[in-house]
Order: sequence, then C-alpha cells, then structure tokens
Amino acid sequence: MSVLSQLNVIQVSGLTKSVTTLEGSLTILSDINFSVKSGESVAIVGASGSGKSTLLSLLAGLDVATQGEVHLDGDALSTLDEEARARIRAEKIGFVFQSFMLVQSLTALENVMLPAELAGDHDAKAQALELLDKVGLSHRLAHYPSQLSGGEQQRVAIARAFIGSPKILFADEPSANLDSKNGHLIETLLFDLNKQNGTTLVLVTHDEQLAKQCQRIVHIEGGQLEKIIEGVAISVG
Repeated sequence: MSVLSQLNVIQVSGLTKSVTTLEGSLTILSDINFSVKSGESVAIVGASGSGKSTLLSLLAGLDVATQGEVHLDGDALSTLDEEARARIRAEKIGFVFQSFMLVQSLTALENVMLPAELAGDHDAKAQALELLDKVGLSHRLAHYPSQLSGGEQQRVAIARAFIGSPKILFADEPSANLDSKNGHLIETLLFDLNKQNGTTLVLVTHDEQLAKQCQRIVHIEGGQLEKIIEGVAISVG
C-alpha cells in the first residue's frame, strides 16, 4: 500500500449505481472517482436529483454499488456482507441527518449514549455528558426530543454522531430543516468538532456558503463528477 493510499480514508474508484425501473435501467451515478484524506472536510454539492445523497449512502456502506469500489479506511466495501459493513459503520462512522433521527422514547442523554452502549462501551455516560456539554445542552439531559426545539434536536444528533470518536462523519443536509440562526450554530459545531477530534467530515449540502467552509467541494451533476474545487476552506466563526 502506498503512502498516498494510507492517507486516503475514503477512495472512490469507477463508482456506478444503476436501478431498475418500469422504463428500464436508470443510472443514478456513473464512473465517480475521487479520494478523501484523513481529517479532511469535503462537501458534496449538486442540484436536486443529481445523485449526491446516493453517493453519500454508497460511501457509508448503506447502499451497494452496481460497479466500481469504495475503500473505507482500507476496507473494500464490495467484498463485505451487510453484517461486516454494519460493524464498520458502528466502529468508524458517525451520521447526522437533516431529519435528526432521534429515538423519541429516549432522553437527550440516552439518545447520545445509545451507539456507545450498543458497542459495549462502559464509558458511554461520561462521553455523552461531555459531548452534550460541548454542544451546549448540559441543561437538557433529561428532556425528550418532543421537548426540544429543532436546533436542540440536531445538536443532540451531532453529539450522538461523535460519541465513540468515529474516524469519519457523514452529514446529509445537516442544517436544511433549521432557521438561519440555528443552522449556522449547527454548521459551526460540526466544523469545530471536526477540528478538535480530527474527524474526517463529508457532508451533502445545497448551501453554497456551507460548502465553501470545507477544504474541498465535489460537484455532482446528472450523476457524474463535474469538478472538484480544491483548497476553498474559509474561516468559521
């Protein structure tokens, strides 16, 4: 393995995704090639229906490519069964979704603890308390999702995503359902935690200003890689 490949926590080669419809085969992504370095922040952008969310699912091993390969921290996802891919997600990946995806019957603290507890981490509560403090919710530990605002729910989701110190964080439109003030807060939290933890951040967004805060922007258009803009990161404050 070369030094370059060791630095790439995600390597995408010839990635293609097709699905069968009533009209025949539909290609959602075609021959996508790029890499993501460890600790890097990358935005995936494109018009609605361009295939960016499908690409994120393939990168995270939530979906399987028709052709091509995703190497995730050295593992070729196409060679793994669902159980093995699930294990990699549990050990190495955090997720933030635009719809929060919190368990309604659990408190904020319990939601954040859940992934670590499922992984058998005996330090789950201490980690969760620290992360909820970092996202400014130490006063809301016992509140259920229905008792929290949208911005607070997304902060809980971010804390949950970072528990267990994942190597890679995938975020799908993390601020899309929030007002501008809460959206900016969520975005700042993501980048702050990305820098503090050295976590690789890959996010899908339609927000040009959010994309510019990343070190690189991957443009997807009509299921194809249109261009990659390098070194575009601006300061976040």
